[in-house]
Amino acid sequence: MKTVYLSETADPRLKNYIRECGYDIFNVKATNLVSGPISSHADIYYCKLGCGDDAPVFCGEKARLGPVYPSDIIYNAACTGKFFIHDLRYTDSMLMEKAKAMGMIFINVKQGYSKCSICIVDENSVITSDHGIAKKIREEKGPDCLLIEPGHIILKGHKYGLIGGSCGLIGNEIVFNGDISLHPDFKRISDHIKSRGLSLKWFPGRELEDIGSLL
Repeated sequence: MKTVYLSETADPRLKNYIRECGYDIFNVKATNLVSGPISSHADIYYCKLGCGDDAPVFCGEKARLGPVYPSDIIYNAACTGKFFIHDLRYTDSMLMEKAKAMGMIFINVKQGYSKCSICIVDENSVITSDHGIAKKIREEKGPDCLLIEPGHIILKGHKYGLIGGSCGLIGNEIVFNGDISLHPDFKRISDHIKSRGLSLKWFPGRELEDIGSLL
């Protein structure tokens, strides 16, 4: 059975839906290794090296993490399978070697929370609200990048969360932890995802929340 790495704080309806789709869930539990708001986020401890169900998941050594930036972002790279997007100054060396061995194209950005910031749609398509990431991706001729309005996503302890941390690709759907239809750029997000031959799944009645991605 295929596994989805998911925060223990995820919407119960999301967890049930993932199981109904035939996936097992690895519940990521909070630790005291990083700051509280992100301590159960899957993308802090793990890095999915691609965007399909069969993409390998790199399991980082938790002891290498720390509570202060940038020691908490060493595994938080956004990997489409073709592109590896991160602040390469801080990427864990073992993770970088794995990506090199897989022949990925590296794009160096200044945002260490790269996976949190980027919704990976497919190998050649992403969504972000980070202007710096979008600019660098375009300069480097990286994946097709939809730039959306920041905010409108909850992250406890922070002003707002990030689009990548609120969702993930499950089968042929981008599945959201909460109600993406409330986002002011919903139509653009929906059109972008559908243009790639994918659909969207969300859960009404709960504001969209950044839980550290569905990996």
